[in-house]
Amino acid sequence: MTRASPPALRRAAEALAPALVFCAALVAWEILVRVREIPPYILPSPSLIGATLRSDWPVLSSALWVTLKTTFTALFLAGAGGLALALLFARWRWVERSLFPFAVVLQVTPIIAIAPLLLVYLEAGTAVLVCAFIVAFFPVLSNAVLGLRSADRNLVELYELYGATRWQQLRLLRLPSALPYFLGGLRIGGGLALIGAIVAEIAAGAAGRGAGLAFRIVEAGYRLNVPRMFAALALVSLTGVAIFVLFSVLSKALLGRWHDSETR
Repeated sequence: MTRASPPALRRAAEALAPALVFCAALVAWEILVRVREIPPYILPSPSLIGATLRSDWPVLSSALWVTLKTTFTALFLAGAGGLALALLFARWRWVERSLFPFAVVLQVTPIIAIAPLLLVYLEAGTAVLVCAFIVAFFPVLSNAVLGLRSADRNLVELYELYGATRWQQLRLLRLPSALPYFLGGLRIGGGLALIGAIVAEIAAGAAGRGAGLAFRIVEAGYRLNVPRMFAALALVSLTGVAIFVLFSVLSKALLGRWHDSETR
């Protein structure tokens, strides 16, 4: 039987370390609650949170679906709009000088201040979607613009020397150069879209059908149902992690064979 080499064992240990540390933290949390006999309305144990997830899954799953739908719709619109506007910025500098300040203003204005204003003019569901779109849009736009301008200058001059059209330069050179930046913007924007959706849901305060995870957290807080609050928070955290992992896998699939960020 062949024995694993030390480098292979080290890589395996490094891969398992985050999961082991996380499990150890959960075990310590469980022991602390049980030993100190902390009431569940102050700090529920991980086992109680898991049991609450199972018992309240019909309510929490419908809320999770609402939040997921808002998050990914906003992210899709931010990705499509950010890339389209970045192409305009890369083509005409006067368009960038005219419109980019508006994107900066939307980015630096706290979304918690924008949400109540949007609720005056829009329905609750639409306002939540717009808030999630706003916070996700700027990272996608700024990264896409940076990527389109990061094409190797020598290659750009070579394309011009051989008489390549602007469309050929864009399709064969600038878009591939911008792809890592664009995917990085989507990775950041995915988490921000989730945050925007949660904040806007709290501001909207929608009840009953169509209520997302944020409303369920607030509702559980009013009822002192702390285990459900933690269960809903766990779903929010898992959703954010899943979005990050999704785009990390997508980046690996699209860039793994040719870009330094994924081949090393």
